[in-house]
Amino acid sequence: MNETSRILELVSSSLEPMALALLQVTIPLTIISFLLGLVLAVLTAVARIANFKILKQLSEIYIWIFRGTPLLVQLFIVYFGLPIVGITLDVWAAAIITFSLNIGAYASEAVRAAILSVPKGQWEAATSLGMSYAQILRRIIAPQAARISLPPLSNIFISTLKDTSLVASITMVDMFMVAQRIAARAFDPLTLYVLAALFYLAVCTLLTFLQSKLERRFSRFV
Repeated sequence: MNETSRILELVSSSLEPMALALLQVTIPLTIISFLLGLVLAVLTAVARIANFKILKQLSEIYIWIFRGTPLLVQLFIVYFGLPIVGITLDVWAAAIITFSLNIGAYASEAVRAAILSVPKGQWEAATSLGMSYAQILRRIIAPQAARISLPPLSNIFISTLKDTSLVASITMVDMFMVAQRIAARAFDPLTLYVLAALFYLAVCTLLTFLQSKLERRFSRFV
């Protein structure tokens, strides 16, 4: 068997297990973490613009910590470090918690900027109509902020998908871990890692396409 045939056979046999790991682990982890992180981002952003000093300070400390430390270090602290103080999490829980907290810190800045970009006159007009703070946020500010924050949040989602490759370092069997295992057996890391890169590239290209479609759709309401 020549080298080309060997590589083609290796790629062919690796496609299914890597695709399954992508669909069963990488993509679900990305979606779950992003949705939870987005909820946290909204709460954090609202806390930062609210007139409650304690909440504002706590949210700023949270953002400072998670934006100022590497995601890989955060994963290691949650999965390998917390058991030392009696908190043991399975790999899924550790990954989701870490990614959600990290996403929340970064996305909160995009959400906060989007909220603050809405003209103050709209706040004042809504207040004069007797609407509460929560009603103003939900009915007036949120729809506009969602459109404004779409591009940065979409970029965070795409970045999160790529960052999930880090969970292989805490023994989670995602697509990259599958590629590592096959590479170790086949003694061909170049082929497997290039294949993994192509999987990430394909999904991120699709997400970028969907992002552009969403942005064009939302731009109709400008």
